[in-house]
Amino acid sequence: MFVSDTAYDSFMGRFSTRLAPLFADFAGVGRGDRVVDVGAGTGALTDELLGRGAHVAAAEPSAAFVASLHRGFPGVDAREAGAEELPWPDASFDAALAQLVITFMRDAPAGLREMRRVVRPGGTVAVCMWDGDGMEMLAAVNRTRDALGHAREERLYRTRSSIEELVGDGVESELLEVDAPYADFEDFWHALAGGVGPAGVWVASLDDEGRARARAELRRQLGEPEGPFALTGRAWAARATRA
Repeated sequence: MFVSDTAYDSFMGRFSTRLAPLFADFAGVGRGDRVVDVGAGTGALTDELLGRGAHVAAAEPSAAFVASLHRGFPGVDAREAGAEELPWPDASFDAALAQLVITFMRDAPAGLREMRRVVRPGGTVAVCMWDGDGMEMLAAVNRTRDALGHAREERLYRTRSSIEELVGDGVESELLEVDAPYADFEDFWHALAGGVGPAGVWVASLDDEGRARARAELRRQLGEPEGPFALTGRAWAARATRA
């Protein structure tokens, strides 16, 4: 299913742009650092890294998102590539970061091995991913699926222990927290109905009656919001130094 950069930003960008500075702080990225953004998407983290004066490259498997990166960040070496096959030589970077990506990698252990490979000895490998229960938007969708009798799509790397195990020896971790605003429930529903991620794909798969039931249940799960509201997203970040 094709997902536009506009749909992605409406659904997840309101969270990822707020998460990016916290994650970059956690990874210790500073001016002059050579950093690769793995699974860059539409560039929330790329933008933050550039703002810090880092020299940034980006890997992204979606051709549409790579085109968006080229338009938005013409000075960035953005390449169409998955985490499992990063197209740079060994020790090319001071840090490799993957924000909200590991659960979507085809082979996350292979992706982490590649991130370590392209980082110099003494450099940093860092990842972050939403906590399974602590990301309020996704948790509300999961409760709605439960209430309607629809199976959840279980994903890996949604807990501190599983993310720490993935990163491996010398891992340090921290819980990052952001709040994302919505103008009203219509804003929330429009973002979800854009077909982004497993939650959006689920909504898109429903017929008209099923979609109406999901909409009503989601509204109930969110506390029947009237007017503006915000949802909290909590993500586990983990980092390690390459030996």
